This record gives sequence, C-alpha cells and structure tokens, in this order.
Amino acid sequence: MLPEYEERIDCAELPVKTKEQLKNYLTGKDISAENFDSILARVLTEYQNTRIEACEAVGVIAAQSIGEPGTQMTMRTFHYAGVAEINVTLGLPRLIEIMDARKEPSTPTMTIYLKTEYSGDRDLAREVSWQIEAAPLHEFGDITIDMENMQIVVHLNVAVCEKRKIPVSDIVEIAPRKIRERRHYRDFEHETGESDATIIFVPKNRESYQNLFQLAEHVRNVIVQGIDDIERVVVRKESGEYILYTEGSNLKDVFEVEGVDTTRTRTNNISEISQVLGIEAARNAIIYEALSTLSEQGILVDVRHIMLVADMMCMEGEVKQIGRHGIAGEKESVLSRAAFEVTVNHLLDAAVANEVDELNGVTENVIVGQPIQLGTGDVKLIAKPLN
Repeated sequence: MLPEYEERIDCAELPVKTKEQLKNYLTGKDISAENFDSILARVLTEYQNTRIEACEAVGVIAAQSIGEPGTQMTMRTFHYAGVAEINVTLGLPRLIEIMDARKEPSTPTMTIYLKTEYSGDRDLAREVSWQIEAAPLHEFGDITIDMENMQIVVHLNVAVCEKRKIPVSDIVEIAPRKIRERRHYRDFEHETGESDATIIFVPKNRESYQNLFQLAEHVRNVIVQGIDDIERVVVRKESGEYILYTEGSNLKDVFEVEGVDTTRTRTNNISEISQVLGIEAARNAIIYEALSTLSEQGILVDVRHIMLVADMMCMEGEVKQIGRHGIAGEKESVLSRAAFEVTVNHLLDAAVANEVDELNGVTENVIVGQPIQLGTGDVKLIAKPLN
C-alpha cells in the first residue's frame, strides 16, 4: 500500500480500530487510485450508516432488542454444553443471572486452555487436571476407624501417590493442616509415619464415639491435592488440543497452576472475573456470556445493545445489577424509581427527603403525560415567525 493512501486513511473520520483493520487489509495489495477511493468511500458510508441519530432513545431500543427475543427463550435450567458430564445453566435463567449480577452463578464452571507444550499431550494435560481437581484424602489410601484405641489410621497407597505426582510427605503435611484451617476442626492430635506412609488421628476427647466419627468424616473429605472449589475436571480434545472443563470455579488459584494458558482461560463467574482481572474484563465477560447465551438458543441480538447494557452495569467501577438494588434503584428520578418496584417505599422516602424530580427521562414524562425529551420531543420552539 502506498504511503499517501495511509495518510488518507489516517485523516478519515473513522474509529482507530477501523483504520487499523483497513490498513491491515490493504497492506501488500496492489491497488489503483480509483479502487482505493471506492473502498474508502464505501467504508465511510457504512460507518456513517451505523451511527445513531441525535436524540435517539438508545436505552429503550436496547431494552426492546434484548427483551423481545428473551420471551422466546426456553426455561430449561440445565444443559450439557458440549461436555456430557458437566451441567451448565443456560436459557432464560442464565440471562437473568447475568443481568442480576449474582455473586455466584448456580452452576459455576471454567474452560481452561493449556500452554502449547501441554495442550498436545494427553498425559501432561491429565497431570495439570490433577493439580486443579479437588482430591479428598480417601482417594489416596485406606482409612480405618480403630474403635479399640479410639483413633483413625490412614494407610496411604504409595503407588496412587506416585501416579498422581504428589509426594507422600506433602499429603502427610497438608491433611492435618487443612482440617484445622479449611474445615475449622481442631479437637484432634496426629502422628505421622513417612516411612510406612501412615497418619494416625486421635480425638482430644477419647471418651466420645461421636467425636471419633466426626473426626473420621473430616479426615475422609479433607482436600489434599487440587483446588478446593473445583469438584470435577473433564479433559476433552477439541480442534487438535486438550481443553479442561471444570465443575466449580476459582480463577485466582487456577492461574497459579503451571501449564495453564492464562490469556485464554475463562470462567462464567462474572463477579470473580471482576475481583481477579478488573472491571474491564468483567464488562467483556458480560458481553460474551450474554451473547453466547442468546446465540445458543438461535437468537441474534446486535452486540451494541448488549455493550450498552454492560457499560451501564460497569461504569462505576463495580458490577451492578439491573434491578432495584442496582442501576434501576439508583436513578435520580423519583417517579422512574417508583415505576420499577416497591412504588410506595420510593415515594415515601422521596417525600421524607424532600426530593425534586426534574422530569428528564422517558418513564417520568410518560407518567405525567408530557412529550419525552428524545427525538422530536427534544426540539424546543424558541420563537414563532410573525406573519
């Protein structure tokens, strides 16, 4: 592409991203001046056509564009999303979850991509999955309750430990510590024997069988390998690489596992994304999750409507729901808040606080029967010409 063409693209009234894409497209191509003029004119025309008119009611249109197809969505809560063993909430329940900005989705799940050296090797992918999937102590050996001596004896299976690439010394150290820290149970003492791979747990109160069985339950289920919040991991080969699908989500700890490609790994827990990666990542996640939920049902919505909703939810630096505790409940207009939910409470609170409604929005003007201040309603007649 000739340098003067680049200059003309730079001078065009186009978004920066569009200019870069146009330059990349034209690089290395032999284009005549006539063809270049035609391409640039077409791009400019398309850009002008995609811009909204002044005074357009974008909020109402976005609500209609998402809400109307939403009525066609199914109510089924669970669906096997490509992975036969893992349930994922889809359809209308999932869309409601996203808009409500729930702290925890009903079926948290992660899609974990691996780095190049791990993604092509099934054995290495399985090793990474062992570092992620929560494995309780009873999977690593035999646990017996010795009622005569009032103690619980754990005999670790060295072969299983070697297969799952975890040293016996690590299990011996992790198990008692995690029972105290994570399971908050401290009424026991323990002895370890690394040479014969045993751990003996003894309750402090040796007179109580209830304490013994309670301790046995903690010992059986304490997580000694993997991440506590991730219950299951399924390894699948897709497009020539191994991908891990999980039941449960813990973005922060998964990012620390060796072999995980942090640039592509994602979770459906938007609140967690916001905490770990920041508000911009959460905004992108809202757009991605909403679009994929709608498109899974064969519903196509223009991305700009969803982007507007995501911007409104994230514009104050935290993810807010579109409900009475979020955006809708924080509007400046008293009548607009009252029209949404808990009408009487809003009107009483506004009366007590001596609030004034400026009647700037759509809802409040419709309530009082005035033209809304959008479209033709935004035009004011200043002077009438004399005949």
